[in-house]
Amino acid sequence: MGMHTRKIFDRSFSAAGIFAILLMALALVVILAPIIYRGVQAYVFRATYEHRRVMLEQFQQGSKTRLQAEWRQIDAARQPIFAMLTEFEVDLRDDLVALVGEVEVRFGDDDSRLGRSIRRRLGRLPEDSNLGQLVDGLTRIKQTLSEQLNAADYRDLTGRIEAAALEVQEANESLADLKVVLRELMGPLPGDVQPELLRNQYGRTRWDQAQESLDHILHRYEWDYSNPEQGGVRVQMKRVEEFAGTEIEPLFEYLEDNLEAVMNPRLTFYWRFLVNTSRDSHFFGGIWPELLGTFYLTVGAMLFAIPMGVIAAIYLCEYAKPTRTISLLRSCISTLAGVPSIVFGLFGLAFFLNTIQVSDSKSVLAGSLTLALMILPTVIRASEEAILAVPFAYKEAALGLGAGRWHTVLTVILPAALPGILTGIVISMGRAAGETAPIIFTAAVSVGQPLKWFQTFNNPTPALPWNIYNLATEHEAVDEIRHVQFGMVFTLVALVLLLNVAAIVMRAKISKKLRG
Repeated sequence: MGMHTRKIFDRSFSAAGIFAILLMALALVVILAPIIYRGVQAYVFRATYEHRRVMLEQFQQGSKTRLQAEWRQIDAARQPIFAMLTEFEVDLRDDLVALVGEVEVRFGDDDSRLGRSIRRRLGRLPEDSNLGQLVDGLTRIKQTLSEQLNAADYRDLTGRIEAAALEVQEANESLADLKVVLRELMGPLPGDVQPELLRNQYGRTRWDQAQESLDHILHRYEWDYSNPEQGGVRVQMKRVEEFAGTEIEPLFEYLEDNLEAVMNPRLTFYWRFLVNTSRDSHFFGGIWPELLGTFYLTVGAMLFAIPMGVIAAIYLCEYAKPTRTISLLRSCISTLAGVPSIVFGLFGLAFFLNTIQVSDSKSVLAGSLTLALMILPTVIRASEEAILAVPFAYKEAALGLGAGRWHTVLTVILPAALPGILTGIVISMGRAAGETAPIIFTAAVSVGQPLKWFQTFNNPTPALPWNIYNLATEHEAVDEIRHVQFGMVFTLVALVLLLNVAAIVMRAKISKKLRG
């Protein structure tokens, strides 16, 4: 091969290597940038008054005095909204009460069978009837009057009752829909019964969610199927048009102009996202049980895998003879390193839980043992390569000075191989922290409280990998807790990155110390 051709090949390989590095860097940016951007929003965001209320009432964190002073300002901003709703309901009720009064006057002295029937139905209406009761009562009266439609005297009254009942029924349904989205924004309205679910006891805790709720208040979204060729088309309609000319019409413009006064958002650094437990399936609170569970599982796996892996590597490198059995054993270790993690999960379920029964059901202990088996081949191979990379002269010098084989391994070979062993351990630790499949069957649950260390032997735990999957695919309100999902992913990625940085720093320090 000529010199010119060799240079072309060298430059081609260099260009391919640089391109591969740049491509990998671009892939990391594309993958990590959204995770970091969205994940940080779980910690830093504009929190509304409702968030501070949740923190005080559910976690006893915050100042009650400040919250009460803040509520007085917010209540003043919300009172016009409540007043409009009340006035609208009162006007509807007054119109129906007036119509009921007209019926009472019309049939008050009528001693006919029809008159007695109408008075009996009027008597069944309670004095404090709500809109639904009044509409129901008038509908029954209209049905009774319909029997006398041939009498011209009743036709006008029957028509007005029917029109009024229909109008109030439609207005009441629109009002009910409006109240649903207002509760979504501000929590229970005055006069509401306290909801059972915690998520319904509070309004929007984040400013971005409050703005979404405002859009739901201002607009109604429906699907138009009139064109069979296009299929369903999502249509946006202004909700204010349903209340044109009523007391509620100014409400929409008021909310649009005064949303900040109604919700009072403030920039917040919510570091307690790491240390708070969750409330109501992660609608509120943090990820402490998941973070602690991941720590237990990872540390437990390393406690089993590190001693076994390093000792196995020492045996294979320093004591085992190059026989067919050892070659087969090395092949099996390499094969196990590539086995899918779900296989280890099923093996952990079948062996640790069903066969030897290390615990009564799912537990951190069973999950740690399963993860230890999964990362054990990686620890063995990394430790073996690190030991084999130690110069043979180190071993010869130690043995020449009279040191025994085991003493040589402990005092010479292992310290020299320690940087490589640590690298393999940390890589394995990162894999153990991020695996989902092995712990699904052996250790993980969707919801749970933080465990004490002595509870890990017989209790399952939430964990970041499993809960990320669970919240992103199976949660009933998956779109409302996106910040929690990205916050968990960001925390897990940061944890793995910190482990790798720690390994790099530790390896550098140990290598520098060994070089003297």
